[in-house]
Amino acid sequence: MLHLITPLIPPPLHRTGYRMAFALRTRWLRWRGGEIHGCTMIARDEQGRVLLVRHSYGAAVWSFPGGGMRKGEDPQLAALREFAEELGAAIADPQHLGTLTEDYHGGRNVAHIFTGRIAGEARPDMREIVEARFFHHHELPQDISRTVTVRMQLLSQWEAR
Repeated sequence: MLHLITPLIPPPLHRTGYRMAFALRTRWLRWRGGEIHGCTMIARDEQGRVLLVRHSYGAAVWSFPGGGMRKGEDPQLAALREFAEELGAAIADPQHLGTLTEDYHGGRNVAHIFTGRIAGEARPDMREIVEARFFHHHELPQDISRTVTVRMQLLSQWEAR
């Protein structure tokens, strides 16, 4: 049902909603703790570059696309769904790199990490994702999320196999 309403919300208002939801979730986790489950997609292009995005909320840093999982949702399907929703593209031959448990604003984040080749062109939704660019492994920008380094290590280990 939500996917029917989303196009009716103007993008600037939607971005404001994301910022408010992020702030509330952050405060909730700091106050109550808890565990959230999410997924990350490390999309690669034909040149082997990785796709990084900037979100409309949180710190203004580059990170990987991904998001929360619905209760009982398969992690790989969640990663593919999030990628399609945020960037309007698909992933060919998704591979599971591993699962990380990380501290996240006073709570725990169980993150399922995937990689695959992008099929199509990444087009930020301009709601949750406001910018997307491909980077070579050795030319990542300075302003990256702290999670990028750990996920890149998983990708490097997978590529070395």
